[in-house]
Amino acid sequence: QVQLVESGGGLVQAGGSLRLSCAASGRTVSNYAMGWFRQAPGKEREFSAAITWSGGSIIYADSVKGRFTISRANAKNTVYLQMNSLKPEDTAVYYCAAGPIATMEKMYRYWGQGTQVTVSS
Repeated sequence: QVQLVESGGGLVQAGGSLRLSCAASGRTVSNYAMGWFRQAPGKEREFSAAITWSGGSIIYADSVKGRFTISRANAKNTVYLQMNSLKPEDTAVYYCAAGPIATMEKMYRYWGQGTQVTVSS
């Protein structure tokens, strides 16, 4: 079993930055890659970024590439999503998830509760 807790969401103006954190716990957490997904109001949840626990593989959605950076601190069992140059369309609930490195939501086994990010224009 893996437990995931996100934090770091909030309200920011367009062009600003936020850093999300996902604290993972559980005996087998190092067996999983970690992904960030987001769900805007009225839309389906979509992939943003993912990283293997070793950090050897990282993937980004085109919509965030060049603006978001995923990283991890293994000693803290924590994964981060640094979000820069935020746009109003980045407004969503952001979720972290554990599973094989993938862009498909259904591939991820464990999910956090989500953290709200709101970008004002």
